[in-house]
Amino acid sequence: MNPSVTLPAPAKLNLCLHIVGRRPDGYHELQTAFQLLDYGDELTFSPRSDTDIHLHPAIEGVPLKDNLIWRAAQLLRPRARAYTGVDITLLKRLPMGGGLGGGSSDAATTLLALNQLWDCQYSNKELQTVGLQLGADVPVFVAGHSAWAEGIGEQLVPIELPERWFLVVTPPTPVATGTIFCHKDLTRDTAPITVAAFLERGGKNDCQPLVRELYPEVDKALIWLENFVSNATMSGTGASVFASFESETEAREVQGKTPTDWSSFVARGVNLSPVHDRLFNA
Repeated sequence: MNPSVTLPAPAKLNLCLHIVGRRPDGYHELQTAFQLLDYGDELTFSPRSDTDIHLHPAIEGVPLKDNLIWRAAQLLRPRARAYTGVDITLLKRLPMGGGLGGGSSDAATTLLALNQLWDCQYSNKELQTVGLQLGADVPVFVAGHSAWAEGIGEQLVPIELPERWFLVVTPPTPVATGTIFCHKDLTRDTAPITVAAFLERGGKNDCQPLVRELYPEVDKALIWLENFVSNATMSGTGASVFASFESETEAREVQGKTPTDWSSFVARGVNLSPVHDRLFNA
């Protein structure tokens, strides 16, 4: 790794999210299709001359000990064979509480970067196991490929998805994932399907009806997007909603009509993670 390197932390979309059961420990059994995007946060890693780890800037409302980037660094530190302090600078583009995996992706990029910088010598599979300690979405970003996921989201099968263009719209109403998964009215008994069935017919988001009921702004965003497309849906537990388009031009045309108090971006779906492309194919 160069003395200082800037790496992407891509967003993900859940093209479907089926909740097929609940385990005794309270975690939910899921089936989901993770679509990686060519858009997201960026992190810069700069080695220091001392042994300190500094994270810039602080994220409002998130104590350092709870920051997934910081926690990822601490998990790798004992394994380091070439330890050095590091300045980690985050350029945050993805909304918090949007269901786009921003925090998980930041953590995964940190694991991938520091595994090289510190010569930890974890295999990708081992690094996925480390990442699971930080959250169920971290392993897919470490694995680096769009995937079908089961279990709590950690049992991954890489899949090839059409590299469509997506418009992602986020109303200013962060959704608390824990609130949705603990809610008594959440659907938890969807019948499992196969990967082939998803690729042929698609799927649904079991969290969406409940989120629409509890968060009127998300409902409003879906209604707005449905004026232009028939495939509007929500990513994860929201609040971000999205639709796919055949071309960037079509996606940007609709983006230009987005209400001014909502954030939005247009991105291309990719099968290989941009961070893997940068780290391993440069």
